[in-house]
Amino acid sequence: MSILLDRRTRVIVQGLTGKIGTFHAQDMKRYGTKVVGGVTPGKGGMIHHGMPVFNTVKGAVRETGAEASIVFVPPPFAADSIMEAADAGLKLCVCITDGIPSQDMMRVKRYMRRFRYEDRMRLIGPNCAGVITPGQASMGIMPGSIYLPGRVGIVGRSGTLGYEAAAQMKALGIGVSTSVGIGGDPINGSSFLDMLKLFEEDEDTDAVVMIGEIGGPQEAEAGEWAKHNMRKPLIAYVAGLSAPKGKRMGHAGAIISAFGESAQEKVEILREAGVTIVPTPAEFGPTVAAVLEQKKKAA
Repeated sequence: MSILLDRRTRVIVQGLTGKIGTFHAQDMKRYGTKVVGGVTPGKGGMIHHGMPVFNTVKGAVRETGAEASIVFVPPPFAADSIMEAADAGLKLCVCITDGIPSQDMMRVKRYMRRFRYEDRMRLIGPNCAGVITPGQASMGIMPGSIYLPGRVGIVGRSGTLGYEAAAQMKALGIGVSTSVGIGGDPINGSSFLDMLKLFEEDEDTDAVVMIGEIGGPQEAEAGEWAKHNMRKPLIAYVAGLSAPKGKRMGHAGAIISAFGESAQEKVEILREAGVTIVPTPAEFGPTVAAVLEQKKKAA
């Protein structure tokens, strides 16, 4: 079992015929993802590297039975692409695009609220690494070779730190159930809390690694929820311990503007909630291994 994505999920690529869309669509297919086609307005009817191209998402869904979409569309048009995916009835959309204006994402969030909660598309991103269920399927830019199939979930704002955690865990023989990059923008589709709820319900996930950073209240909210609702161990790392207040660091959302948004404040909040803290990026593997061993002894 996995969250969000497995080998049966039928995926379309919005922006398939572009250079980036082509490269990653082929990589996803090689990994085992069921890529059934793509969408590029004006190029419908052509076959691109063995994949049919459609003018609209609705057309692609009608012809292929797609359930999910990944967006490799330039920033000025990406918001419209996400809303088109929602309008077509897709269940999952992963938006890789970086640099989408915040005002555009506010428009996307408002649009998606028009749908009943049970019918609402789940959006991952934008500005994210995507989703991978090791050994089954990938929707994103994650290097599949560093992920070992297993029973530890990963969710993070930073793609590269997610890779680091997965690689260290693999070196110790610890596998991943699903890894999700929720993106580093201030307005994103899914939060840490959203993903923790899915991991908590997943019978094949034994523990979760959460990788946060400065800026915003998401990590604190997730830790507070986990304190009262999670039975599974939660392990967290927060990047940006040396970041000065008021200065943006890396991601658009990584800026400290209020209490509880600095790395040290987040670490204190999470520790008080009973979350195990990874002290440095070099200690992802050993920390996860220690938590799993402690869980095994307790059982």
